[in-house]
Amino acid sequence: MEDLNVMIAGAAGEGIQTLGAILAETVSAAGYSVFTWQDLESRIRGGQNSYSLRVGESPVNAPLTEVDLLLALNNGAATQYAPWLKEGGVMFAKDADDARTIALPFTEVAEQEFGRRIYGNTVATGALTAAMGLDLELLEQTLGRWFSRKGEEVLEANRRAARRGYEMAQDNCRGACPRTLSRGDKRYHVLSANQAIPLGAACAGCRFMAAYPMSPSTAIITYLANEEDRLGVFTEQAEDEIAAINMAIGASFAGARAMTATSGGGFALMVEGISLAGMTEIPVVVVLAQRPGPATGLPTRTAQGDLLFAVNGGHGEFPKMVMAPSDPKDAFHKTVRAFNLADRFQVPVILLTDQFLSDSTFSIEDMRLEDAEPKKFLADPSTMEEYLRYRITEDGVSPRLYPGQSPFLVAADSDEHDEHGHITEDLAGTAVPMMEKRLAKLRSLQREVQPPEARGVEDARRVLVGWGSSRGAVLEALELLKRDGVPAGMIHFTELWPLPDYSFPPGKQYVCVESNMTGQLETLLRSRYEATFQNGIRRYDGLPLTGEYIRRRFHDLRG
Repeated sequence: MEDLNVMIAGAAGEGIQTLGAILAETVSAAGYSVFTWQDLESRIRGGQNSYSLRVGESPVNAPLTEVDLLLALNNGAATQYAPWLKEGGVMFAKDADDARTIALPFTEVAEQEFGRRIYGNTVATGALTAAMGLDLELLEQTLGRWFSRKGEEVLEANRRAARRGYEMAQDNCRGACPRTLSRGDKRYHVLSANQAIPLGAACAGCRFMAAYPMSPSTAIITYLANEEDRLGVFTEQAEDEIAAINMAIGASFAGARAMTATSGGGFALMVEGISLAGMTEIPVVVVLAQRPGPATGLPTRTAQGDLLFAVNGGHGEFPKMVMAPSDPKDAFHKTVRAFNLADRFQVPVILLTDQFLSDSTFSIEDMRLEDAEPKKFLADPSTMEEYLRYRITEDGVSPRLYPGQSPFLVAADSDEHDEHGHITEDLAGTAVPMMEKRLAKLRSLQREVQPPEARGVEDARRVLVGWGSSRGAVLEALELLKRDGVPAGMIHFTELWPLPDYSFPPGKQYVCVESNMTGQLETLLRSRYEATFQNGIRRYDGLPLTGEYIRRRFHDLRG
C-alpha cells in the first residue's frame, strides 16, 4: 500500500494531540507503522495547529505535506489546511462547502446524543477510524486503555461516541474513502526522542537531572519525573538554566551520572557552566533541543540553527563532544553513548535534537536494549599510593575519584590548577602542560567518533550531505530522485565534534541539506575536509524538511 497521510487540525485547546495520539495507538495496534509530527503555534488557546499521521506497512521517518484525510475541528482549521489536501483527498468538517468535504457535525451529535460536547472529539476519532478502514474494535480497545481509569460510565460513553462517529463516516463517505487497513501481525515501538532520551539516560546509569522548562526539551525531565520510581532518576526543576547546569556538574562531581536539557536560549545561559565542566574535567550530558531563534524566535517550530553554537559554546579552549541523533532509536543509543564517553573522557557531551525530532513519534522495530550497557571509568583508590586528580597523561585522561570514596583529597577548581587540583600561577611549568593535557583528549575523542553514514555515493555524481534529524527526509528524497531518473547519494553525520577522520570521495558534487539559513554544517565541513560543496538546500521557515521539499530544491539547483 502507498502511505496514507492523515491530518487533524484545530485550535490549541481543542484536543488535537489527544485525538492524534489515540488514533496513532490504534493504527499501531493494527500492525502498521505510524509516524506523527505536529505543526503548532505558540499559543495555549486559539490559533490553528495540526497533528499528522503517516501510516504505512514499514517504518518511515519523514513527514508528508500532501494529505489524504483531513479532519478540521473548526472552520478556521478547514480554511487554513484545505490547501494541503492532495487530489482525491477528503476532508471532514462541520460544514461541507465543496465536493471533497464531508459534513461531520461531531460536537452537535455529542451534545444531542451524549449530553456533553467533550465527546465530540471521540465521535470524530470514530469517523477517522472508519475512513481509514480500521477495525472499530481496535479503537474501542485503545479507548479502554485511555479512559478506564475514569470509570466505567465515562469509558462506555466514549465507546458509544466512537461507534456513532464510525457509523456516520460509513454512511456519508459515499465511496470517497475506499480504504481497508486489515489487521497485520507486525508490532512496533512507537516513541519520540523526548521519550527515548530519558530511557537511554536511565539505562546509561544516570541518577540525577536538573532542568528549567524550555520547549521543546521539557518533556525529557517530565518523563523522568513521572517515571522516577521505575527508572530511578532523581529530578529537580531548577530556578533557571544556570542553576540547572551547575547542579548537574555538582552531582557528577559527587559521583552520580547527571544531565540537563534545554533549548537555545537556555543553553546561552549554560555556556559558562559548560566551560566549568571543561576546566574541572567533570563529565556532564547536555541536551540542546533546537528551535528557531534568535531570542524567543518561533518556540514551537523546528530548526537546526545551533550546531556551531554547540561546537563553540563556552569561553576558552577545552574538549567537548557534540552528537546529533537522527531518530528516537538513534537518540536512545546516542544517549547511552554520550554518558559513557563523557565518563570515559571527563568532558561535557552535547546531544543536539530539535523540535521536529523531540515531538514527532516514530515506529521502531527493534531497540537492541542489550547494547545499552553503562560503562564506568572511575579510578580504583585501592591501587593508588598517591592521588593526582589532574595527573598529566599521554591521552589527557586523569584518574577520577569522587569525594568520600577514599581517604584521598578530591579537589576541583575553576582556576588553572596543578596535578593535585590546587590553584597555580606557574604559567610555563604548569598552565601550559595542563592546557595541552586537556586538549589531548580531543585527539582521543576523535578516534572514538563514528564516521558518517554513506548511501549510494559510489554511483552518484551529486551527494546530499545532512546531519541529525534530516536523515529520514534525505533518504526519501533519494527515492524520489531515483524515480526522476537522477541517481544521488547521501552522506549523513550524527557525530559532529570532533569531526571524524574521513575522506569525501573525489569527483562528486556535495550539497548540504540543513534546517538553517547560513549552512552551518557546510561551514564546519569546509574547515576540516577537502571537498567541493555546491549551493546548499536550506529550510528556515520553521517547518521540517521533507523528501519532496529536498527533491524540488535539488531540481531548482540543477536549473
